[in-house]
Amino acid sequence: MTPRRPRREPTGARLLEIATDHVRRHGLARTTVVAVAREAKVSHAAVYRYYASRDALVDAVTAEWLKEIEGQLAGVADSPDPADDKLERMMLLLARLYRERLDGDPNLYEAWLAAAREARPVVRRHRSKLRQLLERTIEEGRTTQLFQSRSSERLILFLTDALYRFTDPNAIAADRSLDRKELERRMSRVLSATIRAMAIRVV
Repeated sequence: MTPRRPRREPTGARLLEIATDHVRRHGLARTTVVAVAREAKVSHAAVYRYYASRDALVDAVTAEWLKEIEGQLAGVADSPDPADDKLERMMLLLARLYRERLDGDPNLYEAWLAAAREARPVVRRHRSKLRQLLERTIEEGRTTQLFQSRSSERLILFLTDALYRFTDPNAIAADRSLDRKELERRMSRVLSATIRAMAIRVV
């Protein structure tokens, strides 16, 4: 008889794939380490070898889910266009991608909001990456004199305060019942006015 090969334990990536599917289909409350382990045909202890806790597993799902947003925004920031044009496109894209995820992946969006309510590291890392892209673009605008201010920090605060309703994940969720196209038009008007103000040393 040919000896059986030992069953290979699934990789962390496979466990993450299963966990993502569970959150997407069943919601955060019904996603458990035991359920993920059962589908992967391993013990829950095997899952803990990759992820220290259920929160760590869900945060890994959330981080992977946010990577595409970060990548698309980085693509705009890396483009050769003028800083004011890049900033406008970045903010419009950020709002659109968040809203698309709310509409298309509501359970994963809720997992993200839950992490935000607890200020977990996955949320802080995402915000840090977005801030780095904003800082780089705004500093570029200051260097080329498209933006007028004593500091990039003042401009970042001005921009994020002005666009809070359109780019904050909780605010976007609160506006879900409103017409999406109308919200986009309103954001475009506010954003254009904000960038003009940044160009004439209002801040």
